[in-house]
Amino acid sequence: MNPAGKPGKTGSLMAVEVALARLLELADASRVREHERLPLARIQGRVLAADLVSTLDLPPWPNSAMDGYALRLADWTGEPLVVSQKIFAGQAPEPLKPGTCARIFTGAPVPAGADCVEMQENAEVQADERVRFTETMTSGQNIRPQGQETTVGELILPAGTRLGPIEQGLAASLGCAELDVVRKVRVAVLSTGDELVEPGQALGPGQIYNSNRVLLCNWLQCLGCEVIDAGILPDDLATTRARLGELKEVDLILSTGGVSVGEADFLGIALREEGELTLWKLAIKPGKPLTFGHFRGVPVIGLPGNPASTLVTFALLARPYLLRRQGVKEVDPLKFQVPAGFVWPKAGNRREYLRGRLENGRAIIYKNQSSGVLRSAAWADGLVEVLEGRTLIEGDWVSFIPLSEVLS
Repeated sequence: MNPAGKPGKTGSLMAVEVALARLLELADASRVREHERLPLARIQGRVLAADLVSTLDLPPWPNSAMDGYALRLADWTGEPLVVSQKIFAGQAPEPLKPGTCARIFTGAPVPAGADCVEMQENAEVQADERVRFTETMTSGQNIRPQGQETTVGELILPAGTRLGPIEQGLAASLGCAELDVVRKVRVAVLSTGDELVEPGQALGPGQIYNSNRVLLCNWLQCLGCEVIDAGILPDDLATTRARLGELKEVDLILSTGGVSVGEADFLGIALREEGELTLWKLAIKPGKPLTFGHFRGVPVIGLPGNPASTLVTFALLARPYLLRRQGVKEVDPLKFQVPAGFVWPKAGNRREYLRGRLENGRAIIYKNQSSGVLRSAAWADGLVEVLEGRTLIEGDWVSFIPLSEVLS
């Protein structure tokens, strides 16, 4: 067995890392530069176009981390203290009177002159309403200092950050009602072949339903892309040319199936005649054939047509490409090591991404790993990576990529 983490030889096939590096290079060269300003309610999943820099301190003043009593530690000699004021969150306190304490609630500003907050659980209110403290206290305890979270001029979120609920909440805490975000990448999705029929229509002899279009259109929307559904291209060169020519205002044409060197490959013919096309044979399974090219200057990525192959290659190659086009720097999905709960007796010359799930801390795999079986991915919650040239016995370490990492 090859040890974990050391890819085997790939022969004439292109390694996954090489293909990804090339795609990211191409993406960097054609970054989307336009941006728009949107309210926070509309930026979920979008990419920040400019650095978010703090214009205020957070918190803007020292505040209490507890419900309790604020006091000046030097004033406390062990004797009960008089309560001179009560401070709620949202109120401006008076300076603390010497020799007294202030009743204070969580989030309320600490009054000038106080340097300590004691939680109410360690305080006893006497019959005369003075407060006795039962534990030793230290200066600064239970006080959140001004600027603890952010200070004026501090970089909070760099450009290229994908904006989710946490980032939206952070922007709101700084008083931002709007942010500049990168314009959505416009992606045209098309499928090729007379054998494909859209769901809802009757199947003819030799025909199958087009699942890839639904998969990719919904996935792209989760990635914050603007989707142009270009439908199915028939096996006809004139129609293929005409339909491609209509896709002038898109940033990417994403196709599935059929791009090859065959005489019936009308998409490939059109790309070669009016652009360029490179066929990559990748050391990946499923998903060996991948194409990249241009049609009249518009980038084209051709994914393999089998559903599981479409899923894996989009997740590991097209998705990072699209994120980098929007300026996202970190595009690699989370990957972590888990013990295998299965046996893999035969080493292959391609890196395999098995549809699997975690059970009792171990990765198990779906019984049918055919590239045509999308059901395997619906059953799974991640991709189990088996490196080239490697066999496995139960308990060997493998890498696991959660599907939640790549689906959004």
